[in-house]
Formats: sequence, C-alpha cells, structure tokens
Amino acid sequence: MVSLAAIVLIFLFVFREAAPIFVHKEKPVRPDVVEEEETYGEEFLGEGAQRLSEESAGKPSVESSGSEGEASLSNLLSTTWQPVATEPKYGLWPLIVGTLKVTVIAIVIAAPLAILAALFTSSFAPRWSREYIKPAIELLAGFPSVVIGFFALVTLATAMQNVFGYQYRLNVLLGGIAMSLAVIPIVYTVSEDAITAVPRFITEASLALGATKWQTALFVTLPAATPGVFAAILLGFGRAFGETMIVLMATGNAALISWSILEPVRTMSATIGAEMAEVVFGDTHYHVLFFIGAILFIFTFTLNAVAEVFIRQRLLKRFKGA
Repeated sequence: MVSLAAIVLIFLFVFREAAPIFVHKEKPVRPDVVEEEETYGEEFLGEGAQRLSEESAGKPSVESSGSEGEASLSNLLSTTWQPVATEPKYGLWPLIVGTLKVTVIAIVIAAPLAILAALFTSSFAPRWSREYIKPAIELLAGFPSVVIGFFALVTLATAMQNVFGYQYRLNVLLGGIAMSLAVIPIVYTVSEDAITAVPRFITEASLALGATKWQTALFVTLPAATPGVFAAILLGFGRAFGETMIVLMATGNAALISWSILEPVRTMSATIGAEMAEVVFGDTHYHVLFFIGAILFIFTFTLNAVAEVFIRQRLLKRFKGA
C-alpha cells in the first residue's frame, strides 16, 4: 500500500506540472519599449557591418522575442521538435518514433538471447553450474546504466563504425545494442523463473514418449511457460522504453523521423534528461517536458502492471491449480 501510494503521489506531481499546457492563457501585452542594443565594435568594421546591424535590428531574436510558444494540439502532433526558437515547435512524433526504434531493436536482440540462455540454464546446465550462471547474469542488472553508456560511447561506437563503415558514429543501432545489455538480465531472470515453474511431470511425460531433451525443451517446456516469457519481454520492453542514460550517450540526440537504423535519433527520456536542467521554470517548454514524463510514466507503469499482475500471476495460478 505504501509503494502504491508513493506511485500515485509521483504521478499526481508529474501530471500537475504537465497540466498547464492544456490551459490556454492569454499572453501578456508587452509595452512597446525600444531597447538600446549593445555594439561590439561594429563602428570600426566599416559600412558592411553597420548595414548588417541595421537590417537585423528590426528582426526578433530568440532572446528578445519573449515567445514561449503555445503547446497546442497541432503543435504537439507536429513533426518538429525545436523548443528553443523564435517560434518554438513541440512536436512529439520524432521523440516517440526514436524511442520506439531503439526499444524494438533492443528487444529483438535481447529477447532471443535471454530466453535461450534461460532455457539452457533450466533444462541442460548441470545443477552445480546453475548456482553460478544465474547470479552472474543477474549481476548485470545491477550495472549502472551510465557505465553501459560510456562503454557504448567510447568503445562500441568506434568498433562498429570501423566494421560497418556507416556515416554517423552514434545512431539507432548502437543505442539498441547498448540497451540490450541492460534488458538481457531482466528478460533472462523472469524467463528462467517461468521455465523452472513448469511442473516436472510434463517434461518427464514428454521424455517418456520418446522426445529428445531439445524437443522437450523447445516444444513442451517453452510453450508451457509462454505467459511468463511474454511477461519477461514486456518488462524488458518497459525498461528499454524508459531508460535514459544509455540512449542519451549512444543515440546522437537528433530529433529526426526516418526509417533508417543508422541515423541518430532522440528519445523521450533522453530529451527530459538533456533539457530539464536548462529549461526556464514554469514556461511552456518546462510543462511539455513534464507532459513527456507523464506519457513515459503511464506507458511503463501499464506495461509492468500487465506483465506482473495479469500474465505472471496467471502462470503461477495455472501451475498451482488455483
């Protein structure tokens, strides 16, 4: 109950900070004040510099425009994320697409490796070796994500660019591979628990009917543990979707929409991590970042709840006959 109350309070705080973008506020009318601009020695640079200074005097700049932009629905659904400009753009599609691309690549790499490793540990590894294999893999879950990000940024990025010869050193593929290192321990741990929970009489019946150990593992044990394995994939998906440091350091942080996995992207969590410390408190950009945080919170919480409550518990009840 305490943890549930803490989750509710955190959600209320995040949503309260994001709520002002849904309320239309009248912009204050600024008095027409002619500001005296500072000069930086243009009088000594000749007529060309003076003409350029006179032409730019009538144009608004990012600092002097005073525009925070309006986070309207059309602005949020646009395809441009450019919050610092004379006309700020808060399009979320580049961030959503970038997050999904990195997450899908991480799951495609991590899920098969982790599930096969769990199947090997539970069905083929000697009993004495299980006591070392599982704790060793689970230790990876305790690795700080910034360490994995440094490894991807310093070592893995250069090695992959030398091998594949692509243009951008930091891109979606690198971010997905680095993210898979963080996802594998989660998928492995939950999958191994689910496979181990399959009653022994099911595998013994398969072996008694003449199936080999590999046939029993792939076509009897693994299908019986499908709900738990599916829950493991959902938990890994949620971890990859909300991870910040790895994608911040390995994906290039360019808010682009493309189908290529060899171009930089910017994810939702990386945007919050990179811009929250520099944003002006209380302006539109500040509230939009909290709105992105609310989307991440709802998505990851829903995934984790579905995986834990409806799928994993269903598997346990199924085998316990409850």
